[in-house]
Amino acid sequence: MQVHASVAFEGRHSVAGRDRIRLLEAVGREGSISGAARAVGLSYKAAWDAIDGLNALFGRPLVEARSGGARGGGAQLTASGIRVVEALTRLEGELTRALLRLKPDLRGSGLALSNSAPGFMLRTSARNALHGVVTGIKTDAVSAHVVLAINPRATVHSIITRQSADELGLCPGRDVVALIKASLIEVASGRGARPAARGNRIGGTLVRKEAGAQDTELIVDVGARAQLVATVKTPQVKAMRLKNRDPVWAMFDPRHVILAVG
Repeated sequence: MQVHASVAFEGRHSVAGRDRIRLLEAVGREGSISGAARAVGLSYKAAWDAIDGLNALFGRPLVEARSGGARGGGAQLTASGIRVVEALTRLEGELTRALLRLKPDLRGSGLALSNSAPGFMLRTSARNALHGVVTGIKTDAVSAHVVLAINPRATVHSIITRQSADELGLCPGRDVVALIKASLIEVASGRGARPAARGNRIGGTLVRKEAGAQDTELIVDVGARAQLVATVKTPQVKAMRLKNRDPVWAMFDPRHVILAVG
């Protein structure tokens, strides 16, 4: 038997659980109630009724909608809606971690922890873990292009599967962490012409380099206390003649950016 962590918000006359939070996430992602209804398998009326119920349950609007004809117009999450989504995800994450601590006590009981529990976080070998906020997301049948604001100077693009975006509950306003392996980041000198690059290209300042026989680790300040770490072949670094405090460009493919939520 599988055991997983789940949180529900309960009022006097209604309850909101993971299914209703998925609807909120879909509204933020799709930008309309009709699109959100299709994404979670509800009728348009059922989605509207569910959102009305959520607004009443929390005593404040979680979704802002505007009329727009037969397709139902546009909609977005309010600041309260985003906070509710984040709160449920974090609560489930904490419950999952508590269950994991009890895992040894479950042996022989016939109970097993589900690996699909929302909010489950793993330690990672990725040197780069940039905290940001989703500012945009575009999806098609297979992929999701997610735009993250790391700080006023740095924006990161990530391309993941649409299913992953759905499971993470990504929508504008959500806090996320972007994970990038250091070996997947290219570095170019910031002096001279701006390098041509497809995907992510972030300007910064080289603050430190650690040279090895084969590889050199470059630490790039990209503003607001955010840093990128890149592992570049030592001969290539020598050829660029990079020195500390030099301007540089950090470049990486959006498909190499893994997203995580807490």
